[in-house]
Amino acid sequence: MPRIGFIGLGRMGLPMASNLARKGFEVAGCDLDPAAVEAFVAAGGKPAASIAEAAAGADIVVTMLPASKDVESVVLGPGGILESAPKGALVMDMSTVDPKTTDFVAERLAEGGLRMVDAPVGRLASHADRGESLFMVGASEADFEQVRPLLDAMGTTVYHCGAVGTGIRTKLVNNFLAIASCQMNAEALALAEGFGLNLETTLDVIHGTTATNGQLKINYATKVLTGDTEPGFTINLAHKDLSLIVDAANAARVPLPTGASAREALSLARAASYGGKDFSALLDHWCERTGIAKPRFRRN
Repeated sequence: MPRIGFIGLGRMGLPMASNLARKGFEVAGCDLDPAAVEAFVAAGGKPAASIAEAAAGADIVVTMLPASKDVESVVLGPGGILESAPKGALVMDMSTVDPKTTDFVAERLAEGGLRMVDAPVGRLASHADRGESLFMVGASEADFEQVRPLLDAMGTTVYHCGAVGTGIRTKLVNNFLAIASCQMNAEALALAEGFGLNLETTLDVIHGTTATNGQLKINYATKVLTGDTEPGFTINLAHKDLSLIVDAANAARVPLPTGASAREALSLARAASYGGKDFSALLDHWCERTGIAKPRFRRN
């Protein structure tokens, strides 16, 4: 059984690291938030006081961090993984970052005698809680086989997308559709409310045609339409991801006019203090801006 260091016990990282610990892996977890570390220990994990402590002696070091700068700092900075992990160790970054960051970090790790896998996460935080995440993996065949048991312990669906860097690029394509459709759903349901339509009947029609989408069918149905806007994935993070997507698309000379428009819609939501809410709360923000009642399922 490999020894694992897990750095980043946030809303996604904590349930994933906890699932590893519960399933018998030896995991040392590190986070800036002491409460997150305590929750991880309660799930059977071991606390690590620093990045260096989590990485020392680990066969695999997993990172689940908010942004590109955090990944660079944790992996390459003083006291970071490159300095602390044993030669030959494997670093699996599961963060959503700029692909250029993935490429740069992988190159630096290789120069230092370490290997890298990028394995960003699909699906929602609620799926991570239940060990039902989806993973998009960029890795060599040998490294993919080494991390596969960990991914199987944290999720139900694993795709090997190709070499290092293909995982994060696949994630950006996926998140472009997920986030842009979330904004479209907000506008569509605001329109239905403005027309005075019955919410349940309207959704039945949409779900019976090709207009339906996973965000509307799963996330909206379990979050904002029930009145729950506690974050599984915040509007701030969605805005961060769309910014990564638009910038990466520009670098690849692929125009994304819909993505750029959706990003500005999220900018409006953040300016209206919605940034910390679940990204399905784009619906509430849009209704608030237009003076329309917030749609909710009727309670029997």
